[in-house]
Amino acid sequence: MMRIGRSISLAAALCLALMLGTTAPASQSRGAAPVEPPAERIDYLTFAQGAVPISIGGAGATLGANFEHAVRIIDGNPVSFAVVSQAPADADTEFVYALPALTTFDRFAVPGILETPGPSQTFTKLVEIHGSAQSATDGFTLLASATLQTHRARGLVTEIPISNGKAVRWIRLRLVGGIDVLRPLMFFEFSEIIGNGTQEVPRLVDHFTGAWRTMGLRLQLRQEGALVAGCYDRTGELSGTVTGNILRATGVSRSDTTVSAFILSVAEDGSVRGVRSNNRGPFAYYALAVAPTGTPFECGQPPQPALGCGSIIHGINFDVASAVIRPESSAVLAELYKGLQADSRSRIVIEGHTSSEGTDQYNQALSERRARAVVADLVGRGLPSGRITAAGLGETRPIATNNDESGRSLNRRVEVNCQ
Repeated sequence: MMRIGRSISLAAALCLALMLGTTAPASQSRGAAPVEPPAERIDYLTFAQGAVPISIGGAGATLGANFEHAVRIIDGNPVSFAVVSQAPADADTEFVYALPALTTFDRFAVPGILETPGPSQTFTKLVEIHGSAQSATDGFTLLASATLQTHRARGLVTEIPISNGKAVRWIRLRLVGGIDVLRPLMFFEFSEIIGNGTQEVPRLVDHFTGAWRTMGLRLQLRQEGALVAGCYDRTGELSGTVTGNILRATGVSRSDTTVSAFILSVAEDGSVRGVRSNNRGPFAYYALAVAPTGTPFECGQPPQPALGCGSIIHGINFDVASAVIRPESSAVLAELYKGLQADSRSRIVIEGHTSSEGTDQYNQALSERRARAVVADLVGRGLPSGRITAAGLGETRPIATNNDESGRSLNRRVEVNCQ
């Protein structure tokens, strides 16, 4: 059996780490030791969970690092990519992320530390995570750091030892140099940073009303509370829900029935940044500037946002691996109740859907319990129990990829079917 240190088995070490909320120790001189990834927890350092990139600094800012890279580093996908190009051995890159609420991290990790064949590229050597509760520019202290070593196989993660467990609202990720520097100028790669812990309930933002554009793309949104409706490009219509500072939405083109999925944020300058997927394909970086007054929008004006029969809902959130509905979901459930109460159709089915983590059997049971919890909430609000039933479909009907957290967060949903 593979062992950590001399006497603790891998399974025992992971259990101990999870019970204590700490990470496995790592030697700075030899590099942090890779271990098998632990059980599912919320990764608060993903864009889909509201970690929004706001600035890029260090030498990397002039060596190719950009906001698309900043999003890819927190997309929940361990595949590595080049962050900077033609960089000297000591080049550093800093990405600053705003979190939606105060967050206390008890674990940081880096997966997929693998070398791409070729003498001009290598994986990042030093990773530092700094945090601040003060602002995006001041009050940062070191939370965790490690010197990385290449993993011996795929599917491993390196735990980053935590030195400070303070609650923070901003994270500054600093990446320095490369593990195997063979030339004066190199491409330095990175995969993703994982951050588990606890987070206060995020405040619901209200800035998803407006119009945005870029070359060939258009987006117009109208927000009412947690609900958003809108149009995009020439003939696309979308609807979605806001959780904290993130909008999750799905849409379809009236002209060619192409289905699109969006996860979006609004930056301080008013621009939209996020990711978009078409027909369940890979998510791509999506950024639009505020549209000047008078910009034509062929798709029309956004309708009044509403929930009811036919809705795909991402704003009903549950505790991890649980059917307990989180308090911030109350506003969405109230809107769903209002829409269903006004609908004359006699039979309503609440469908629960999950992402692909866990076994098929586990996800099937979890989706059933979550669907029943939503039904119980709606009945408790006054909907007749004879009109509404629950159905769990597990992971069998994804609407997005399960290869990253953007897709997985969209697959965790509730759908409403009526007859």
